[in-house]
Amino acid sequence: MERPLVMRVLRRVAVLVGGGALLAIGIAMIVLPGPAVVVIPIALAVLAIEFECARRWLRSIRSTTKRATRRLRGSDASGADQRK
Repeated sequence: MERPLVMRVLRRVAVLVGGGALLAIGIAMIVLPGPAVVVIPIALAVLAIEFECARRWLRSIRSTTKRATRRLRGSDASGADQRK
C-alpha cells in the first residue's frame, strides 16, 4: 500500500530537518568541544534514509575508515615501524 503524497513529503522534510540539524551540530563540533567524528556519521545515516547523496558520503566515510583501520592495525601488529 502506497503512502499518501503528504506523508511522504512530511517524512522527507522531517529527515532533512533532523539530519541537517545533526550535521550542523557535528560540523560545529569540529572546532568546538564534542565528538564530531561520531555525530557527523550519525547525521549522514539519518539523511541517507531519504537522500542518495548522503548514502554516497556515508559509504565514502565507511571505506576511508576501514582503510585507515587496516593500516593502523597493520603497523601496530608488527610492533615496528614499516618505513625504511
